[in-house]
Amino acid sequence: MSVRNSNDDGFTLLEMMIALAIVSIALVSLLGLSNRSILVQERIQRLTRGTLLAQQLISEEELAGGIKRDWQPREDVFLEPYADFRWQVSYQETLITNVKQVTVSVLWGDAARNELVRLTSFLPVREGG
Repeated sequence: MSVRNSNDDGFTLLEMMIALAIVSIALVSLLGLSNRSILVQERIQRLTRGTLLAQQLISEEELAGGIKRDWQPREDVFLEPYADFRWQVSYQETLITNVKQVTVSVLWGDAARNELVRLTSFLPVREGG
């Protein structure tokens, strides 16, 4: 007759508790990563939107053809659906005659976090500008 040992039949309660603790730690970590990826995706989306809006402003400056009555800095906010973005355009002289440096900044969110996109371009100044 063989004697059966009851300890070899399955997992103990302690082993099950340890396995459950390991699985729960892994799941909590994965949930944290998913929340972080959502926040990163939102930041990337705002950065992309800001870059496209800055490119639009640079294109408008280029289409104006360098004809300006005054070369004073300007700033404003975008219309809906981009009302949470604001813009600034500034002009600087360059070493080349009849060429201005144009800097377009698109800002959003908290100014302390420095959430902005800044693009710089050079425009030829036409007669009368």
